[in-house]
Amino acid sequence: MRTAEALHDVYQRLMAHFGPQHWWPGDSPFEIMVGAVLTQNTNWSNVEKAIANLKAAGLLTPAALAALSAEKLAELIRPAGYHNLKAARLKNLLALIAEQGGVEALLAQPTATLRELLLGVKGIGPETADSIVLYAAGRPVFVVDTYTHRILFRHGLISEDCDYFQMQDVFMTHLEEDVALFNEYHALIVRLGKEFCKKSKPRCEGCPLAELAA
Repeated sequence: MRTAEALHDVYQRLMAHFGPQHWWPGDSPFEIMVGAVLTQNTNWSNVEKAIANLKAAGLLTPAALAALSAEKLAELIRPAGYHNLKAARLKNLLALIAEQGGVEALLAQPTATLRELLLGVKGIGPETADSIVLYAAGRPVFVVDTYTHRILFRHGLISEDCDYFQMQDVFMTHLEEDVALFNEYHALIVRLGKEFCKKSKPRCEGCPLAELAA
C-alpha cells in the first residue's frame, strides 16, 4: 500500500474507533499557547489544574501573567510539574508576544515566520511550536510526538531512526493540507498511543490498527 493510502487508512480506522477528539481544549488562542507549554512532559489532567489556577486568580491574559513574578507564576502552575522551568518558558513566550505587539499580531504572522519566531523562544521546541501554529493559529502544520514515532514505526511506515522533521514530512507530503484533518489526526494518534500502543507493552488486542501490524 502506498504511503498516502496507508495514512488515510490509519486515519479512517482511528476515527471510526474513537470518533472526533475535539482538540485543542482552550477558550482562546492564548490559553492554547499556555497549555502547549504546560503540557510538556506531563499529562493533560495536570495542565487543566494549572490552567484552572490561573483562571481562578483572574490571570489568564498576557498582561496579567507578564506582571506576575516568576515565583508566583511557578506556584500557580505547580500541578503541571517542572513548575519553575515552565514558568521561565512562559515568561519567554510572553516576551515574544509583547515584542510582536500582542497575541493576534504574533499569530497573524506568515506560517514560516511564526514558526521561526516560536522556535527562537528558549524552551519551545518543534512539537510545542507546531502545536501553537496548528491549534492556536489554525495553520496546516502537522504535529508529531513520541506516540507518532512509536505507532508509525511499529506499523512499518517509517524507519526507527526517523526524526521529528522527517516524520512531519511524511504527513505533510502525503496528506492534503487541511487544519481540521491535521488536528484530528494528531489527537487520534495520541489517543491510540495512550490506550493501545503503549511504550513497553502494547495492547494489540482490540486495537483499531491491529490488522495493519507490520
